[in-house]
Amino acid sequence: MRKIVYGFLWGLFFLADLCAVRAGAEEGPPAGPGDLYAQSAVLLDGESGRVLFGKNENEVLPMASTTKIMTCILALENGDLKDKAAASAHAAAQPEVRLGVHAGEEYYLEDLLYAMMLESFNDSAVVIAEHIAGSTEKFAALMNEKAAQLGCTGTHFVTPNGLDGEDAGGAHATTAADLARIMAYCVAQSPKREEFLRITQTRSYSFTDVSGARSFSCQNHNAFLDMMPGVLSGKTGFTSAAGYCYVGALEDGGRLFIAALLACGWPYNRTYKWSDTRKLMTYGLENYENHVIRCTEKPGAIPVLNGLAKDGDPWKMAAAAAAPDLSGRTQRTYLLRKDEKIRSRMSVQKSLTAPVQKGTAVGKLAYYLGEEKLEEYPIVVLEDVKARRFSDWFGWACGRYLL
Repeated sequence: MRKIVYGFLWGLFFLADLCAVRAGAEEGPPAGPGDLYAQSAVLLDGESGRVLFGKNENEVLPMASTTKIMTCILALENGDLKDKAAASAHAAAQPEVRLGVHAGEEYYLEDLLYAMMLESFNDSAVVIAEHIAGSTEKFAALMNEKAAQLGCTGTHFVTPNGLDGEDAGGAHATTAADLARIMAYCVAQSPKREEFLRITQTRSYSFTDVSGARSFSCQNHNAFLDMMPGVLSGKTGFTSAAGYCYVGALEDGGRLFIAALLACGWPYNRTYKWSDTRKLMTYGLENYENHVIRCTEKPGAIPVLNGLAKDGDPWKMAAAAAAPDLSGRTQRTYLLRKDEKIRSRMSVQKSLTAPVQKGTAVGKLAYYLGEEKLEEYPIVVLEDVKARRFSDWFGWACGRYLL
């Protein structure tokens, strides 16, 4: 009977432990959005730039017409929407898809931007590039300069429209992570972000050339604009080398998600990019919330050897107040899963030697997510601390014994 009771109790303990393990597994966040068709994909925190999920996100691949988001933002930042841009023979010779410009015709820059972003016209992109920089080669140099500024180390631009190309710097290509960073800049950081969003959110647009002789009508081919609430922008792309590509942005409750896909199928797989993007965005919406670093840590007072205390008593150990220098800080939000936690690491000198000058750096305060450093600030002294001198001892003695 005793063996039976012990066996029954052990069985209960085992079942309870098994249920706890299963409950913990059910409560934990999913590892990712599930299977994706795209060869390379990323979900990016549009505010902090942190990769929330990646699948070969740093693999260098052609990106087709998703290139045009860079062309658009550079034209907005370097041109005037009312500029008149003339079409060259080179622009008129661009392959499909195209607006059908003729050499010598003039178009307003604003109209060309709508034609490029809504219909993805290749000739419109070349007219824009030649107007802004004088040639497509010089415009590509501007594109690569901006990419470097944004930290896009796996990107090289050759053409303004995304058609395959190669020059001395390499082939026209990017990574999913870099493409997402460029989109984050376009929708959230660029001084021309409002104009970019206005153009890319427009469903249809009509215009004429400057002379009024020819009329055109454009329809937006970014079907994802109407597939989920909160979609801000996006751009499709396809070439035989790149396959179907897409980059899009979605905002919800102050959370900004950027999804980018490269090599997401070939004909007849044109809808795969939409299902992959939906999976990525849904994963982000269901598992990530905004978190703000409050930066309230303080190191306290630091002993100052041979320093004079505030009250002038040379017998007391002087101390210097210190705090993180947040004067140049721009507060950022971070998208975190419920199992993620930002931790602080503070290092401060154990003591100082007088004299100590206000503003002297005495340590660092850093914030980490895992081993990734998110923010770092110097810890500085908040006040001057003078060195003790003979006159301080003499003055103290006179005040105590003579006066």
